[in-house]
Amino acid sequence: MPGTNLTREEARQRATLLTVDSYEIDLDLTGAQEGGTYRSVTTVRFDVAEGGGESFIDLVAPTVHEVTLNGDALDAAEVFQDSRIALPGLLPGRNVLRVVADCAYTNTGEGLHRFVDPVDDQAYLYTQFEVPDARRVFASFEQPDLKATFRFTVKAPEGWTVVSNSPTPEPKDNVWEFEPTPRISSYITALIVGPYHSVHSVYEKDGQSVPLGIYCRPSLAEHLDADAIFEVTRQGFDWFQEKFDYRYPFKKYDQLFVPEFNAGAMENAGAVTIRDQYVFRSKVTDAAYEVRAATILHELAHMWFGDLVTMEWWNDLWLNESFATYAEAACQADAPGSKWPHSWTTFANQMKTWAYRQDQLPSTHPIMADISDLDDVLVNFDGITYAKGASVLKQLVAYVGEEAFFKGVQAYFKRHAFGNTRLSDLLGALEETSGRDLKTWSKAWLETAGINVLRPEIETDANGVITSFAIRQEAPALPTGAKGEPTLRPHRIAIGAYDLDGDGKLVRGDRVELDVDGELTAVPQLVGKARPAVLLLNDDDLSYAKVRLDEQSLAAVTEHLGDFTESLPRALCWASAWDMTRDAELATRDYLSLVLSGIGKESDIGVVQSLHRQVKLAIDQYAAPTAREALLTRWTEATLAHLRAAEAGSDHQLAWARAFAATARTPEQLDLLDALLDGTQTIEGLAVDTELRWAFVQRLAAVGRFGGSEIAAEYERDKTAAGERHAATARAARPTEAAKAEAWESVVESDKLPNAVQEAVIAGFVQTDQRELLASYTERYFDALKDVWESRSHEMAQQIAVGLYPAVQVSQDTLDRTDAWLASAEPNAALRRLVSESRSGVERALKAQAADVAAAE
Repeated sequence: MPGTNLTREEARQRATLLTVDSYEIDLDLTGAQEGGTYRSVTTVRFDVAEGGGESFIDLVAPTVHEVTLNGDALDAAEVFQDSRIALPGLLPGRNVLRVVADCAYTNTGEGLHRFVDPVDDQAYLYTQFEVPDARRVFASFEQPDLKATFRFTVKAPEGWTVVSNSPTPEPKDNVWEFEPTPRISSYITALIVGPYHSVHSVYEKDGQSVPLGIYCRPSLAEHLDADAIFEVTRQGFDWFQEKFDYRYPFKKYDQLFVPEFNAGAMENAGAVTIRDQYVFRSKVTDAAYEVRAATILHELAHMWFGDLVTMEWWNDLWLNESFATYAEAACQADAPGSKWPHSWTTFANQMKTWAYRQDQLPSTHPIMADISDLDDVLVNFDGITYAKGASVLKQLVAYVGEEAFFKGVQAYFKRHAFGNTRLSDLLGALEETSGRDLKTWSKAWLETAGINVLRPEIETDANGVITSFAIRQEAPALPTGAKGEPTLRPHRIAIGAYDLDGDGKLVRGDRVELDVDGELTAVPQLVGKARPAVLLLNDDDLSYAKVRLDEQSLAAVTEHLGDFTESLPRALCWASAWDMTRDAELATRDYLSLVLSGIGKESDIGVVQSLHRQVKLAIDQYAAPTAREALLTRWTEATLAHLRAAEAGSDHQLAWARAFAATARTPEQLDLLDALLDGTQTIEGLAVDTELRWAFVQRLAAVGRFGGSEIAAEYERDKTAAGERHAATARAARPTEAAKAEAWESVVESDKLPNAVQEAVIAGFVQTDQRELLASYTERYFDALKDVWESRSHEMAQQIAVGLYPAVQVSQDTLDRTDAWLASAEPNAALRRLVSESRSGVERALKAQAADVAAAE
């Protein structure tokens, strides 16, 4: 709709004209158990600059009953169009607007989401407003730089709880009247409403007392490990308040685990919402706890960076997300008592890999992206905004020094508290504290796209003494369709020199830290020293660049990758090998051999699980089709061997059980899954609990062993919301034309599924070993895509556009069909980007398959 997509220029004009003072929002949610719509009454007080004129306020609602501006009733049918209410005849100075509307509950995870728990048949509500969805609940000037105070009054069903940004009051006649918030942006306001279970505590230090709350549905209460969550939260409070030299800026801190959440979590001021899959119903590995802790710390960091100080416009979205991503890892690595001091290994293993992948897509963009409208930002929550930006911030910390960095951040918070900023405000503060000129650095790192490659150039004499050492920096051409030019950048890196000790372990004996700039940088510090077994560029992972090993180091790493005594250099080498596989420099069969030779010695469970995912992806997509089955057989046999050999009850045992279940294929392997399910076989220490059972059921369904009756029986064992999703995945995974048609109809031809169930059906529908069965859906995808995009909400449409793209059909025909659709359908920029990214994955897979074929010849 024309008015739905706010542009940057419209926002700039509105911010020039208006200063918003306060909102009073009254919501009647007494009918939430039944759903439908609810009454929303918004009163906004705002000042208008000299000259007056006209503007608009945003609202997405089925019905607007009343619009009153400065006491004068406006014709609601006339002024409410295309999600906007026109405001003509504004007066200079104070204006008061009142809007009465019926707004709608959603099942898409946007606006006010309504979920009914099958366990107790109770409705549970929560809001999700980022980027532009506060307007689905109340009339708002929906842009981050029009901050205001917000006062919510909510009428709810008896016995329910209402949580918002301000401290929770005592209700009177089921009406909850909250005190006004500080000045914040509309997208971080929140309401969570329903018969939620809660646990409470207090953060106390140096006279400060902050109430803490944790909430979830009662059906998850038995699984809620509140003490562990409070422990991580307190560590975050301690660390952030010390590093930021600014006390937590809100009156309480609640963390609410909510159902059917589209993202990991959301930084609503003082009322963080988190996906309730983080309340673990079954045994998970320590990597899952680490990821949950990182999410908790990420959102807590946002209370300062994003909520206290907020970007002026969404082109600085990266500042919010990159800073919080950097801060979560730094806190886990450094906070006293942290259980995950190896967090930079996880960062290198997961975040960096995500960033490198995103930065090589045709949609690659500068970290500081050009966001011209809301459509742009909605598809920009990506690996560059989060992971590359955080990687570059880590580089910036190395560049200016950690002490100067945090002193600059402290000055930034004090100077701009409860205000809005641009990138220049942060860089200016860092220049003051570090003495560094960051304008050139910013231009190279934040305003250009693409990735650099660092390669060592080493010469030695007959005695193995280094006679020459230099680092060559490359700036590969940007992907076809990407904007910008390749750029060489300044890098602050370390070089690690590793040798085998008497126990056969790779130990770092020397480390050199230096600035790399330009095409070739000499490293005189290593000249004249004996050549070690491995010379690792970007040791300690200070910079953001793809790293290659010289021939001698590669040989040593291939033989001894699992023998590094520290997890971070291992992760860096694993990441380099994976990157080479994706770039068709290392054949899939050779990558598999490398993994199998070293994974048994890999102690970091997060790395092990990443390797499991990467091996499966490589075999499914990057292997020569004629070799795929043999490689899958080899991998599956290895997963079973590791499963049987793993320590009983260990994280590694659980991870190998899941890896085995993902590719089990022979009658004997499938018999084992079936026997583990019914208990006729056991593996010592392996608890085949609820979530693991579903992994087995889904695989048995995908290969045709289990049908509708077996899936229904498993759902009867787990008649919960999670069970419903798992069953939906299993049904869609069945290798029959009828099952695929049923799944397709429920997602594409109907819009009735809630977001989480739609996602589950898509996950089951796409099975890499069902390529022939799925082939006919390529044409159906392109025939339906544009109508889906134009008729569904953004989150629902994006799930379909990305999830159902025929990525498993790795062929030139898929590329040609995609190109033809892009040329004829004329999709908008957001949809074009998503489809082009998916196309890029097929193109990369074709190149990798060719490399795998060549390696076999």
